[in-house]
Amino acid sequence: MAGQEKFRNAKTHLWHCMNDLPKHHGLRNLLADALREKGIADKAVLDAIRAVPRHLFMESSFEQHAYQDKPFPIGAGQTISQPYTVAFQTELLHVKAGASVLEVGTGSGYQAAILCQMGVKVFSIERVKELFDHSSRLLKRLGYNITQKYGDGYKGMPAFAPFDGIVVTAGAPYVPKALMEQLKVGARLVIPVGEDNQVMTLITRVDEKKYKQEQKGDFRFVPMLKEKEK
Repeated sequence: MAGQEKFRNAKTHLWHCMNDLPKHHGLRNLLADALREKGIADKAVLDAIRAVPRHLFMESSFEQHAYQDKPFPIGAGQTISQPYTVAFQTELLHVKAGASVLEVGTGSGYQAAILCQMGVKVFSIERVKELFDHSSRLLKRLGYNITQKYGDGYKGMPAFAPFDGIVVTAGAPYVPKALMEQLKVGARLVIPVGEDNQVMTLITRVDEKKYKQEQKGDFRFVPMLKEKEK
């Protein structure tokens, strides 16, 4: 009920969608500079952080929190990820303009917008209906052309596979085999794995049968919803 209450007035939330002022640009520049100081080096990622109006992916009453490097609740038990986490995962994908990327967990739509801003062809799947409906409207309103699906993230989007990269934006209890199989050879899957706390895991598809797995540090995400029964 709380999630429905938060998103039933989504049209009202969009009143400030074009309200991207010079002060917001300045705050984004400061945020990008802070992320660079924390180790984010990919210029395309930092440029996207400077360009995407994060405050428009949050309720207008919480705008003052938009450019702080922290996660923030967006309703339906979900959060908009910390900017550093978004940048870190995006950098790990190691994709360039023109690449096709599957995002599992659209959430607010901010991660998808960052990828789209980089010239990536984005396919995004969301399991929470309120978030799917809201992000679909918002991303379209902001001019981000993204292929979205309401469905089970554990299954990915096989109709559009294989992908040049896959990013999972919620804590997964294990690495779904279906996602690994939807990678192109040489492509990367970035996924936080664990129950209460997660280890950022980078999986690279070496060939048709072989995968390389690396651990990239501890993080904390909201849990990925359980896989739907077949």
